[in-house]
Amino acid sequence: MRYIIIISVLTLLGAAAMLSPISPSSSAAASDKPPKYEDARLGELKDESDKFKFIRVKLSPMYPGDCLGDSPCIAWSHDYPEAGLHFSKILSELSKLDIVLDENEFIFGFDDPNLMKYPFAYMCEVGHMQLRDEEVAGLREYLLRGGFLLVDDFGAPDMRTFEYYLKRALPEFEMKPLDLSHPIFNCFFSIKSLEMHSYRRGKIEFLGIEDKHGRLMMVINYNNDVRDYWQWSNDPFQPIDDTNSAYKFGVNYVFYALTH
Repeated sequence: MRYIIIISVLTLLGAAAMLSPISPSSSAAASDKPPKYEDARLGELKDESDKFKFIRVKLSPMYPGDCLGDSPCIAWSHDYPEAGLHFSKILSELSKLDIVLDENEFIFGFDDPNLMKYPFAYMCEVGHMQLRDEEVAGLREYLLRGGFLLVDDFGAPDMRTFEYYLKRALPEFEMKPLDLSHPIFNCFFSIKSLEMHSYRRGKIEFLGIEDKHGRLMMVINYNNDVRDYWQWSNDPFQPIDDTNSAYKFGVNYVFYALTH
Protein backbone atom coordinates (compact mmCIF):
# COMPACT_ATOMS: atom_id res chain seq x y z
CA MET A 1 0.00 0.00 0.00
CA ARG A 2 1.18 3.47 -0.81
CA TYR A 3 1.34 5.11 2.63
CA ILE A 4 3.64 8.14 2.69
CA ILE A 5 3.28 10.11 5.91
CA ILE A 6 6.26 11.63 7.69
CA ILE A 7 6.13 12.68 11.35
CA SER A 8 8.72 13.41 14.00
CA VAL A 9 7.02 11.74 16.98
CA LEU A 10 5.57 8.23 16.91
CA THR A 11 4.61 7.75 20.57
CA LEU A 12 1.83 9.16 22.73
CA LEU A 13 -0.26 7.77 25.55
CA GLY A 14 -0.62 4.01 25.83
CA ALA A 15 -3.79 2.37 24.60
CA ALA A 16 -4.71 0.98 28.02
CA ALA A 17 -4.96 4.48 29.50
CA MET A 18 -6.85 5.88 26.56
CA LEU A 19 -9.40 3.24 25.76
CA SER A 20 -11.38 3.03 28.99
CA PRO A 21 -14.99 2.01 28.29
CA ILE A 22 -17.76 4.57 28.34
CA SER A 23 -19.32 4.51 31.81
CA PRO A 24 -22.30 2.21 32.47
CA SER A 25 -25.84 3.55 32.36
CA SER A 26 -29.29 2.35 33.36
CA SER A 27 -30.97 3.55 30.17
CA ALA A 28 -32.52 1.42 27.45
CA ALA A 29 -29.40 1.62 25.28
CA ALA A 30 -27.42 -0.14 28.01
CA SER A 31 -30.04 -2.84 28.61
CA ASP A 32 -28.96 -6.35 29.56
CA LYS A 33 -31.14 -7.74 26.79
CA PRO A 34 -29.02 -9.03 23.89
CA PRO A 35 -29.61 -7.01 20.73
CA LYS A 36 -31.45 -8.57 17.83
CA TYR A 37 -29.86 -8.05 14.42
CA GLU A 38 -31.62 -8.08 11.09
CA ASP A 39 -28.40 -9.27 9.44
CA ALA A 40 -25.59 -11.55 10.63
CA ARG A 41 -22.98 -8.98 9.56
CA LEU A 42 -24.19 -6.46 12.15
CA GLY A 43 -23.13 -5.99 15.75
CA GLU A 44 -20.15 -6.99 17.85
CA LEU A 45 -18.86 -10.28 16.49
CA LYS A 46 -16.52 -10.54 19.49
CA ASP A 47 -15.55 -8.14 22.28
CA GLU A 48 -12.57 -6.08 21.12
CA SER A 49 -13.10 -3.07 23.33
CA ASP A 50 -9.69 -3.55 24.97
CA LYS A 51 -8.14 -2.30 21.71
CA PHE A 52 -8.87 0.44 19.22
CA LYS A 53 -11.46 -0.94 16.85
CA PHE A 54 -12.75 1.17 13.98
CA ILE A 55 -16.53 0.92 13.90
CA ARG A 56 -19.37 2.25 11.76
CA VAL A 57 -22.95 3.18 12.59
CA LYS A 58 -25.78 2.12 10.33
CA LEU A 59 -28.30 4.84 9.61
CA SER A 60 -31.19 2.88 8.10
CA PRO A 61 -32.49 -0.70 8.16
CA MET A 62 -30.41 -3.48 6.64
CA TYR A 63 -31.72 -6.79 5.38
CA PRO A 64 -30.13 -10.11 4.40
CA GLY A 65 -28.88 -9.81 0.85
CA ASP A 66 -28.17 -6.08 1.02
CA CYS A 67 -24.65 -5.33 -0.17
CA LEU A 68 -22.11 -3.31 1.76
CA GLY A 69 -19.63 -0.99 0.07
CA ASP A 70 -19.71 1.54 -2.72
CA SER A 71 -22.77 2.31 -4.84
CA PRO A 72 -25.14 0.62 -5.58
CA CYS A 73 -24.80 -0.71 -2.03
CA ILE A 74 -26.41 0.87 1.05
CA ALA A 75 -25.43 4.54 1.22
CA TRP A 76 -24.15 4.48 4.81
CA SER A 77 -21.79 1.59 3.92
CA HIS A 78 -19.78 3.46 1.27
CA ASP A 79 -16.00 2.82 1.29
CA TYR A 80 -16.51 -0.37 3.30
CA PRO A 81 -14.34 -2.23 4.17
CA GLU A 82 -11.14 -0.96 2.53
CA ALA A 83 -11.09 2.51 4.08
CA GLY A 84 -11.33 1.22 7.64
CA LEU A 85 -8.69 -1.42 7.02
CA HIS A 86 -6.26 1.10 5.54
CA PHE A 87 -6.87 3.68 8.25
CA SER A 88 -6.33 1.16 11.05
CA LYS A 89 -3.00 0.24 9.45
CA ILE A 90 -1.94 3.89 9.44
CA LEU A 91 -2.86 4.29 13.13
CA SER A 92 -0.79 1.23 14.02
CA GLU A 93 2.24 2.58 12.16
CA LEU A 94 2.08 6.06 13.67
CA SER A 95 1.43 5.26 17.32
CA LYS A 96 1.70 2.71 20.09
CA LEU A 97 -2.03 2.20 20.21
CA ASP A 98 -3.09 -1.44 20.24
CA ILE A 99 -5.09 -1.55 17.00
CA VAL A 100 -7.34 -4.27 15.61
CA LEU A 101 -5.85 -4.94 12.16
CA ASP A 102 -6.88 -6.88 9.06
CA GLU A 103 -10.47 -7.20 10.20
CA ASN A 104 -13.58 -5.49 8.88
CA GLU A 105 -15.13 -2.83 11.09
CA PHE A 106 -18.10 -3.66 13.28
CA ILE A 107 -21.43 -2.11 12.28
CA PHE A 108 -23.75 -1.01 15.08
CA GLY A 109 -27.13 0.63 15.36
CA PHE A 110 -27.36 3.50 17.82
CA ASP A 111 -29.67 1.35 19.95
CA ASP A 112 -27.09 -1.43 20.31
CA PRO A 113 -25.71 -1.47 23.90
CA ASN A 114 -22.39 -2.83 22.61
CA LEU A 115 -21.79 0.45 20.80
CA MET A 116 -21.14 1.99 24.22
CA LYS A 117 -17.91 -0.02 24.53
CA TYR A 118 -16.25 1.79 21.62
CA PRO A 119 -15.41 5.50 22.04
CA PHE A 120 -14.95 6.37 18.36
CA ALA A 121 -17.47 5.72 15.60
CA TYR A 122 -17.94 6.67 11.96
CA MET A 123 -21.06 7.52 9.97
CA CYS A 124 -21.59 8.79 6.43
CA GLU A 125 -24.25 9.76 3.89
CA VAL A 126 -26.42 11.27 6.61
CA GLY A 127 -29.04 12.39 4.10
CA HIS A 128 -30.21 8.76 4.17
CA MET A 129 -30.81 8.63 7.94
CA GLN A 130 -33.92 6.71 9.00
CA LEU A 131 -33.57 6.41 12.77
CA ARG A 132 -36.20 4.92 15.03
CA ASP A 133 -36.95 6.60 18.36
CA GLU A 134 -34.72 4.09 20.16
CA GLU A 135 -31.84 4.91 17.85
CA VAL A 136 -32.28 8.65 18.34
CA ALA A 137 -32.13 8.07 22.10
CA GLY A 138 -29.04 5.90 21.64
CA LEU A 139 -27.33 8.60 19.55
CA ARG A 140 -27.85 11.08 22.38
CA GLU A 141 -26.66 8.69 25.05
CA TYR A 142 -23.56 7.62 23.12
CA LEU A 143 -22.39 11.21 22.76
CA LEU A 144 -23.25 12.41 26.27
CA ARG A 145 -21.54 9.40 27.84
CA GLY A 146 -18.25 10.24 26.13
CA GLY A 147 -18.53 8.80 22.64
CA PHE A 148 -17.21 10.61 19.58
CA LEU A 149 -18.62 10.57 16.05
CA LEU A 150 -16.87 11.28 12.78
CA VAL A 151 -19.55 12.40 10.29
CA ASP A 152 -18.32 12.26 6.70
CA ASP A 153 -19.27 12.17 3.03
CA PHE A 154 -22.31 14.41 2.67
CA GLY A 155 -23.25 17.76 1.18
CA ALA A 156 -25.98 20.38 1.00
CA PRO A 157 -28.88 18.11 -0.06
CA ASP A 158 -28.28 15.95 3.03
CA MET A 159 -27.98 18.67 5.67
CA ARG A 160 -31.70 19.13 6.33
CA THR A 161 -32.17 15.45 7.21
CA PHE A 162 -29.04 15.46 9.37
CA GLU A 163 -30.14 18.58 11.25
CA TYR A 164 -33.59 17.07 11.83
CA TYR A 165 -32.12 14.10 13.69
CA LEU A 166 -29.58 16.22 15.56
CA LYS A 167 -32.37 18.47 16.85
CA ARG A 168 -34.26 15.41 18.04
CA ALA A 169 -31.22 13.87 19.74
CA LEU A 170 -29.43 17.00 21.00
CA PRO A 171 -31.95 19.86 21.15
CA GLU A 172 -29.86 21.91 23.60
CA PHE A 173 -26.67 21.89 21.51
CA GLU A 174 -25.74 23.79 18.35
CA MET A 175 -23.54 22.94 15.40
CA LYS A 176 -20.69 25.40 14.97
CA PRO A 177 -17.81 25.93 12.52
CA LEU A 178 -14.33 24.81 13.54
CA ASP A 179 -11.14 26.64 12.61
CA LEU A 180 -7.45 25.82 12.83
CA SER A 181 -7.25 27.04 16.42
CA HIS A 182 -9.35 24.12 17.65
CA PRO A 183 -7.36 21.45 19.53
CA ILE A 184 -8.66 18.72 17.23
CA PHE A 185 -6.43 20.07 14.47
CA ASN A 186 -3.34 20.16 16.69
CA CYS A 187 -3.52 17.12 18.98
CA PHE A 188 -1.21 14.85 16.94
CA PHE A 189 -0.38 16.45 13.62
CA SER A 190 -0.25 20.23 13.47
CA ILE A 191 -2.60 20.78 10.55
CA LYS A 192 -1.70 23.97 8.69
CA SER A 193 -4.70 24.38 6.40
CA LEU A 194 -8.32 23.29 6.21
CA GLU A 195 -8.28 23.52 2.45
CA MET A 196 -8.73 20.12 0.83
CA HIS A 197 -9.68 18.74 -2.52
CA SER A 198 -13.08 17.06 -2.47
CA TYR A 199 -15.14 15.17 -5.01
CA ARG A 200 -18.24 16.93 -3.70
CA ARG A 201 -19.44 20.30 -4.90
CA GLY A 202 -19.46 23.25 -2.54
CA LYS A 203 -17.01 24.71 -0.04
CA ILE A 204 -15.55 22.27 2.45
CA GLU A 205 -16.41 23.10 6.05
CA PHE A 206 -15.42 21.51 9.33
CA LEU A 207 -18.24 21.67 11.85
CA GLY A 208 -18.70 20.32 15.34
CA ILE A 209 -20.97 19.99 18.35
CA GLU A 210 -19.58 20.44 21.87
CA ASP A 211 -21.06 19.24 25.14
CA LYS A 212 -21.63 21.56 28.10
CA HIS A 213 -18.00 21.10 29.16
CA GLY A 214 -16.60 22.14 25.79
CA ARG A 215 -15.69 18.61 24.69
CA LEU A 216 -16.22 18.08 20.99
CA MET A 217 -18.69 15.21 20.64
CA MET A 218 -18.56 15.00 16.87
CA VAL A 219 -16.63 16.42 13.97
CA ILE A 220 -18.61 16.96 10.79
CA ASN A 221 -16.85 16.90 7.42
CA TYR A 222 -19.29 18.92 5.33
CA ASN A 223 -18.86 18.76 1.54
CA ASN A 224 -15.97 16.42 2.18
CA ASP A 225 -15.13 12.72 2.10
CA VAL A 226 -11.86 11.87 3.84
CA ARG A 227 -12.58 8.15 3.85
CA ASP A 228 -12.63 8.11 0.06
CA TYR A 229 -8.93 8.96 0.15
CA TRP A 230 -8.32 6.29 2.78
CA GLN A 231 -10.07 3.73 0.62
CA TRP A 232 -8.02 4.51 -2.48
CA SER A 233 -4.71 5.29 -0.78
CA ASN A 234 -3.11 2.20 -2.34
CA ASP A 235 -4.06 3.38 -5.84
CA PRO A 236 -0.92 4.82 -7.50
CA PHE A 237 -3.08 7.27 -9.46
CA GLN A 238 -4.42 9.02 -6.34
CA PRO A 239 -2.64 12.28 -5.39
CA ILE A 240 -0.24 11.59 -2.53
CA ASP A 241 -0.74 15.02 -0.91
CA ASP A 242 -4.52 14.55 -0.78
CA THR A 243 -4.18 11.04 0.63
CA ASN A 244 -1.73 12.17 3.32
CA SER A 245 -3.91 15.12 4.25
CA ALA A 246 -6.96 12.90 4.68
CA TYR A 247 -5.03 10.52 6.95
CA LYS A 248 -3.75 13.38 9.08
CA PHE A 249 -7.28 14.60 9.73
CA GLY A 250 -8.38 11.08 10.63
CA VAL A 251 -5.48 10.47 13.00
CA ASN A 252 -6.15 13.77 14.76
CA TYR A 253 -9.83 12.91 15.12
CA VAL A 254 -9.00 9.62 16.81
CA PHE A 255 -6.45 11.07 19.20
CA TYR A 256 -8.74 13.93 20.17
CA ALA A 257 -11.55 11.45 20.84
CA LEU A 258 -9.33 9.19 22.98
CA THR A 259 -7.85 12.01 25.05
CA HIS A 260 -10.95 14.12 25.73
